[in-house]
Amino acid sequence: MLRPLFFSAALLAAGSPILADTPLRVQLGWIANVQYGEHFIALEDGLFAERGLDVQIAPGGPNAPNALTAVAAGEADIGYTSWLPFLDAVARGNDFVLIAAAMQTSPLGIISLPSHPILQPVDIQGARILAQGPAEKTAIEATLSLAGLPTDDWTMVPGGFSPEPLLAGDGDGYTAFATNQAITLEQMGLVAEEDFYFRSFDDLGLEGYAGLAFVSRQFLEENRETVLAYLEAVVAGWIRSEEDPAYAARLVVDKYGRDYGLELDQQIRQNEVQAQFFRPNGDPDYPIYSLDLEKVAGPMMNAARASGRTELPDPASLIAPELALEALENVKN
Repeated sequence: MLRPLFFSAALLAAGSPILADTPLRVQLGWIANVQYGEHFIALEDGLFAERGLDVQIAPGGPNAPNALTAVAAGEADIGYTSWLPFLDAVARGNDFVLIAAAMQTSPLGIISLPSHPILQPVDIQGARILAQGPAEKTAIEATLSLAGLPTDDWTMVPGGFSPEPLLAGDGDGYTAFATNQAITLEQMGLVAEEDFYFRSFDDLGLEGYAGLAFVSRQFLEENRETVLAYLEAVVAGWIRSEEDPAYAARLVVDKYGRDYGLELDQQIRQNEVQAQFFRPNGDPDYPIYSLDLEKVAGPMMNAARASGRTELPDPASLIAPELALEALENVKN
């Protein structure tokens, strides 16, 4: 079965009380899994449609369009990306604006074993790290730079998306996600902090958001109410997902991501684990999806400099932090 090119609120929302007539195209950064569960809840429960939106959601992935390219080309209105690629796109002349951050800290980090625990930046020195590509390599080098350590005193070993080579001894560490490969190890019977360790790059000093939503400045200026309505729907969808982590997992396994062969237990666990990244420390009053100018101007710009990027733009010009806060307030009321 071929994967659908997009999921549409007009096609998929059932019993919506309002005709969805304002089109909005969203390009995800990865495949249709529970990472974007709030979107699929918003489709399934008519949260987009009741706000008058006809939302088309295009999954990402290895063979999908890059969200930055899609928005720049006018093929998507809202995209999801990460910090350094976003800065690079802006440096190339794209007038993009961040409107929200799904994960308030990044789940990307390093898994290691008791034979060579990597618990702080100094532990990376002399280590062989299984890593997937240049983004992970940059994260490691920036982490070392921020810690005042040499950036070349480690060895990158090409790695895939399974932690098994780490268990086989092919490396001392493995770049991975708390919401993916760490769960894989759990499901193999390994116990965190006993049989393996996971430290996010945030833990190691490289602070940042994950799942950054962005638009072109022109689109935001011309369609502010549409963008706000979209954020209201995904915020409401995430709140429903928090209440029942299995709901979004079932939606992606049985419907929206059925062609990816996802496992229900893994998706439920991923949804439970990622909650700590959406709402740090489980704080029920944390403003989900929010952007903090101090964080962008401070640690995140420091990370960009540590990665070798120079002549960075004014941080205040890159974000519209009021949107997510307004959306959250509207949902609460």
